[in-house]
Amino acid sequence: MPKMRNPNSPHSRYREAQRITALPLEHDLPVPDLPEGRDWSDHERAYWKELWETPQASQWDDSTAGIVAAVVVYWSAILAGTASNTASMEYRHLTKALGLTPEGMRALGWVMGDE
Repeated sequence: MPKMRNPNSPHSRYREAQRITALPLEHDLPVPDLPEGRDWSDHERAYWKELWETPQASQWDDSTAGIVAAVVVYWSAILAGTASNTASMEYRHLTKALGLTPEGMRALGWVMGDE
């Protein structure tokens, strides 16, 4: 049975084939304003800020704001118990695409700090 590739190993040839980005554990990038067009609750504003302060957000640009806003809206609906199955699936897909899940981080080639 062939040995499994470990892209996190500093001696891995696979690491060279796939670009690995070590995310900073902290960053001082500004949090963009929430998009206009709806009233945002205090909890949604707090989650928005929390998302933009994650290590993953250091890799996002302002064009990501709409996607992050959708994540906040879906998250709010999920917590309120009003989310449809589709909204819950979209939340899962968007958080993966933004690298907010372990699976998403692997797919994007991201690791935390000096891992």
